[in-house]
Parts: sequence; C-alpha cells; structure tokens
Amino acid sequence: MGQKVNPIGYRTGVMLGWKSRWYAPKEEFSALLVEDKKIRDFIKKHPTGKYSAAGIDRIEIERTRDEVKVIIFVARPAAIIGKKGQDIETLQEELQNLTGRRINLKVQEVGRPEIHAQLVAEKIAEQLAKRASFRRAMKRAAEETMEAGAKGIKIQLAGRLGGAEMARREKQISGAMPLSTLRAKIDYGFTEAMTAQGHLGVQVWINQGTYGDEADGDDAQTGQASKGPKRSYKR
Repeated sequence: MGQKVNPIGYRTGVMLGWKSRWYAPKEEFSALLVEDKKIRDFIKKHPTGKYSAAGIDRIEIERTRDEVKVIIFVARPAAIIGKKGQDIETLQEELQNLTGRRINLKVQEVGRPEIHAQLVAEKIAEQLAKRASFRRAMKRAAEETMEAGAKGIKIQLAGRLGGAEMARREKQISGAMPLSTLRAKIDYGFTEAMTAQGHLGVQVWINQGTYGDEADGDDAQTGQASKGPKRSYKR
C-alpha cells in the first residue's frame, strides 16, 4: 500500500490539512475546483516562464465571500516579488483578470529547500534535462538532503534512462522511509524531466521526522544544517 498511495493524500485529513480550504454549494463546487487548478497552473507554468526559477514548493488557496487568498511557498521569494514589489503586483492583477475575483496574494519563504520533496525532484529534473548522469544526480540529491537533516530519502526515476532503448526504473534509498506509518512526516514530490529521448518521471519521498515534534512543522534534525529565519511577504 505504501508503494502505491501518494503519501500526502494518504495523510490529508488525518495528519495534514488541505491545500484548498473553502466551502461551496454543490452547484458551485466543480467550477471553483477548476478555478483553483487554473490559478496553480498559471503561476507554475506562467507564459513568460519567469517564476520557474523561484522554486515553488506548493500553492495553498483559501476562499471567503469577498476574496481569494493565494499563499505561495517558495525557496527564492525575490524571483516572484521583484524589485520594489512590482512583479508581485503584476501577478496579482493577472490572477484577478483570470478569475474575475479579488485576489490576496501572499508569498511565504520555505526554510531548508533541501528537505522539500517537490523542490528536490525539480532540481533533479533540471540536471537530467542538461544531460547530467542520472546516477550522479540521484546520489548528489540524496547526500544533500541527508546532510540537511532529513531522516530518510527515496528517489525513483523512470523512463529511457541514459538514452537506453528500453525504459526502466532506478531507485536510491537512504535512511528510513516508513510509508505506511501515519505519524511519519513523509513529503512527496513528482515532476517530469524533458530530455531528447523522451520524458523521464522523477519521484521523491523525504522523511522529515514525526508530526508534533516541533511547532513549526519541520521535524528534520537541525544540528547538521543552518536554519535561517522564515520570512513572509504580504500584499
């Protein structure tokens, strides 16, 4: 079961909250769900591509009767905010034009991006797209994550690895990875690497510790890595 179920979906509603937090009548629910998908896709796959370097971990959405609150968790907030906040104002206007609603945009800095699975997966995919050795990319990512204080990491690549004629899977596991233990804080990320031979699937599981150990939610060991203060930026 632990190998087949998304660890985040498995824990949502039990140990984790939802990434979209709002209530709607039955006749409006589907339209708002599609709108959430449009907001996330617009930010992650912006037509100009200027937010791809920001390191977006996740996007959370809260709705009230008057406005839509969009919280973007990023490793590099400056890539979204821009000089004197000009880029974030432009993005807010674009989202308002897309949805026709008032948008309240907030950017939250992610501490220690090395222990966030989505950011690790995207970093590996970026290296694979530049024709780096997949084994070297996996090994380097696993070492950086473990040095940052994670309890365990599992990386799985699938596709025509190394330009081989037949697709296959390769795994690398370091530390502990209890996928069926609900109290274990397992972060999961998935992305695709675009290579000349085709798309390569990149899956990353990171064991950040146990829920409830620390107030801020990052339960990975802090003794091995420096942890800067978290900053938030509001509009």
